[in-house]
Amino acid sequence: MTTFARFRKASRSRVLPVMLVPVLLGAAGAYAWEGTFHPLVLLITLLGAASAHLFSNMINDLWDYRSGVDTAAKDTAGAIPTNSGLLAKGEMPERTFAALTWGLFALAAVCGIALALISGWEVLVYAVLGGLLAYFYVAPPLRFGYRGKGYSEIAILLSFGVLPVAGSYYAQTSHLDMRALLISLPVGLLTTLVLFNHHFLHWQADRAAGKRTLVVVFGEALALRFSVSLLLLALVSLVVAVTVGALPWYALLGLLVGLPFIRLYRSFGATNPSAAYLPLMGAAVKSVMRCGAVMIASLFVYGLLQL
Repeated sequence: MTTFARFRKASRSRVLPVMLVPVLLGAAGAYAWEGTFHPLVLLITLLGAASAHLFSNMINDLWDYRSGVDTAAKDTAGAIPTNSGLLAKGEMPERTFAALTWGLFALAAVCGIALALISGWEVLVYAVLGGLLAYFYVAPPLRFGYRGKGYSEIAILLSFGVLPVAGSYYAQTSHLDMRALLISLPVGLLTTLVLFNHHFLHWQADRAAGKRTLVVVFGEALALRFSVSLLLLALVSLVVAVTVGALPWYALLGLLVGLPFIRLYRSFGATNPSAAYLPLMGAAVKSVMRCGAVMIASLFVYGLLQL
């Protein structure tokens, strides 16, 4: 494995689009509503958000490894680990892994400072809140991702919805618009669905290691019903955003992302093997990309029509 391939595996960069979509969405909102578009600001925002996301992935792996969650997932029959596996399998020294992790944090911090100098210091509020949520998701003393009271789901909604969309919009315009908060909800809730569904892959191992995700707390059957509710809430939030004028009517094409879920949810029983949830995870990730792409395109088209 090359050094770059090892880094990609360690940072789980394949899921990076779930962070880039909300950043692009915030910039699209600025263009549609204000006629404002600063390419350099967008590039810095994308680089900073990407670095912060990869930092979040790696710091979660680091603390899950230290707490024993990764080892439990590897040793539990039927569980499908979703971490990089480099630490649990001894493929990368912990010291090297930590250095890469904090290097990403440093890059994200530099981008945040640059945006503050360009757009105003208030942009740092979004960056700092995102950084705190990323770190304390599994890091002591808070470790709110282990507490099983919905804290982690709220954190994902903020980190992959509200904060990147509103922060990107603010970086472009130097002010905040309530419409940015509204359009952040569909992609934020769909990304929350990604996180929630991925817990099905190893919830028995999480329970054995003391990690109380909502899937562990609810149990498999109730957790499946909650997954359906999250999807419906995301789709309803899209309708609301269109109804109040934050998005043009043709953004409703994003509702089509719900269709693949119908067959998947109908295929589940009260209990299912972990591998049965892989298609559900895949559908959730695709829904973020596709719904986000529809919303971004609709805002840019709307902006062009206003010229």
